[in-house]
Amino acid sequence: MHCNGHPLFGKPTTEPIFMFSILAQAAAQETIPVRNLIALLAFGIVFLLILILRFKLQAFLALIVVSILVSVGATFINPEKAAGLTEIGKTIVDSMGGALGFIATIIGIGAIFGAMLEHSGGTQALANTLVRRFGQERAPWAMLLTGFIISVPVFLDVALVILAPLLYALARDTKKSVLIFGLPLVAGMAVTHAFVPPTPGPVAVAYFLEVNLGYVIGFGILVGLPTAIICGPFLCSKMAKFAEVKTPPQLTDDSNSDELKLPSFKLIACLIALPIILILAGTIVEQNAIADLDAGLNKSERSTAVAEILNSMPMTNQIIHFLGHPVIALMISTLLAIVSLGIMRGTSKDDLVEISTKALGPAGIIILITGAGGVFKGVLIATGIADALKEVFSNSGIHVIVLAYIFATLVRIAQGSATVAMLTAAGLMVSFVEGMSQPSLALVACAIAAGATGFSHVNDSGFWMISRYLGMTEKQTLKTWTVISTAISFVSFTIILILSTFIK
Repeated sequence: MHCNGHPLFGKPTTEPIFMFSILAQAAAQETIPVRNLIALLAFGIVFLLILILRFKLQAFLALIVVSILVSVGATFINPEKAAGLTEIGKTIVDSMGGALGFIATIIGIGAIFGAMLEHSGGTQALANTLVRRFGQERAPWAMLLTGFIISVPVFLDVALVILAPLLYALARDTKKSVLIFGLPLVAGMAVTHAFVPPTPGPVAVAYFLEVNLGYVIGFGILVGLPTAIICGPFLCSKMAKFAEVKTPPQLTDDSNSDELKLPSFKLIACLIALPIILILAGTIVEQNAIADLDAGLNKSERSTAVAEILNSMPMTNQIIHFLGHPVIALMISTLLAIVSLGIMRGTSKDDLVEISTKALGPAGIIILITGAGGVFKGVLIATGIADALKEVFSNSGIHVIVLAYIFATLVRIAQGSATVAMLTAAGLMVSFVEGMSQPSLALVACAIAAGATGFSHVNDSGFWMISRYLGMTEKQTLKTWTVISTAISFVSFTIILILSTFIK
């Protein structure tokens, strides 16, 4: 969506932008049953929240059920656009298959990579080295950086469980509250979990919006790093004063002997950085090659032209582009991790198989939920609801980045899961991003991540993980972590708005 006037908020309107007035304007010139389709969408989202929150239905099943109901409703509301009842099953299967082709591969490989870091002690090695180099006085900064780095390949809840003993040890040694170290750690993890692939949320959003993963990584770091710094130890130390917690007792005395068995910091840092560097390099090569491509080509013509240009590049560039494909880059790093953190450290082949298999269990749940998000997106397109949304908001004066943030924030507050909020918001934004440049699309992805990160409260599983491992009550967690997560959301969104004034 391209708006005139101010670069952030578009052309000023002479009347308040309330939903009823927007719908009335759209209905006056509608070529599709806008009001009925928007009402159907509203019903679908509300029913999705009821299924998840009231009936505790698994998010995967809830998304599929709502997609089916919305599809059925659309066949009566918009029969000219929506597929008939006999085509609904095919739409769901096709949408699921299209979404999982890329996303499942990335998440599956990334899960095994993270499991190797976890099994070998790479996570602890990274944290221990950073704490030593920063010193105990600046240990909160070390924990912030640890969280920011380690949450790229390792899921937030897993990393928190692994690093909890280190947090407790720091609290005992310094005689300070565990929150002084724990809150910066989870703040750093929350930022990269939402903004930097290959975690599931940003990978799925990149796929749904058809934005190059390298751009999402680049802008995710560009937005996420200053956000983590601003919302890091300074804010966290102030929030820690609102809660007095007891440090758990020491459970073991063999930490020093265990540390001798940990892999080196340099090895872990290189393994994590390698796929990011390769993906960014591949993105740079591709964008330089297609920089002069005719912007007027349709999607099919552009795809054919891009393939021809890439295949005619010098062989060196083709190799860089090949290695920089997200699947190839992540696979290389994962295989190196298996060799260097597994085989070379004496892990048996049977144990390696078991580690990989266990890693794919939790990943499988995430993959299915992400695929169901793809189904929801496909249904919105197939039923004409995406077009109705665009017709409603295209003349509202609300910039596409602001709209993406609002959608993600509302879903996040309502149902808690950052991943589900990102999937839902990305599906709603599909019709608004046509014709946008890759950098602009990456900023939209970041806006969705920003909205899905904030306002963590009692319906968020991460809220309870942080409450449990940092020893806080529900009230204390609301006073500390909820405020920090909301600050992350606002700060990152502010940075995105500033960047959007320079990006076309």
